[in-house]
Amino acid sequence: MKAFKLMLAVLMAMMAFSTFSMADSAKEIDSDSDKALQKFYHEVPGGKKFLDEKAKGYVIFPEVNEVGFFIGGQYGEGALRINGTTKSYHSITSLSAGMQMGVQSFSLVIAFTTERALNDFILDDDDWETDFANKIVIADWTTDNDDVDEVDYGTSMVGFVYDTTGMIGKFSFEGTKFERINPDDDDGLHGIL
Repeated sequence: MKAFKLMLAVLMAMMAFSTFSMADSAKEIDSDSDKALQKFYHEVPGGKKFLDEKAKGYVIFPEVNEVGFFIGGQYGEGALRINGTTKSYHSITSLSAGMQMGVQSFSLVIAFTTERALNDFILDDDDWETDFANKIVIADWTTDNDDVDEVDYGTSMVGFVYDTTGMIGKFSFEGTKFERINPDDDDGLHGIL
C-alpha cells in the first residue's frame, strides 16, 4: 500500500509539473538563437572569440526551462550551427530526482572544439545522452578579466550557462538527453516531462 501511495504521489507530481507547449517553428528558434547569441557575446567575456576561433560548431538553446519539486525536469529547443549557419534543430530534456525545489530559466551554448566531438553529436544525436553529456565541461567565469577564449578546458565539449533567472541550484547534465527535432514538420506539441 505504501509503495502504491508513493508511486501515486510521484505520478501526481510529474503531472503537476509537466507542461506541454507549442513547439517553436524553425524561424522562431533561429530568431531566438540569434538574440541569445548576442546576449552570450555581451555577457561572456571572450565568448565570441571562443566560438569564432576554437569551436568547430555549437548548439545553442536560447531558453531552457527547469522546474523542480523533489522531481525535476528541464526542456528547451535550439539550433546546431556550423560556420554561423543553422544545420539542424535539437531539444534538450532531462528528468532528475533529489533535493531540488524551484523554477529557473537559462540559455545554454555547447561548443564542440574538435571535428570528432561535433560529428559524434551529429551522428549519434538520437542516443546522445548522459554518456556524452558527462564529457562536457561547464565553463566558469567570474570577472571581466576572465576571457573564456584564453582558458584551456581540457575537453572537446564546453558548455556555457548564462542569462539565468530563478533559482534551483547548480546546473547538471545528469539525466540529460538531446534529440534532433523537425520543428516545421511535426504536430507542434512537445512534452516536457
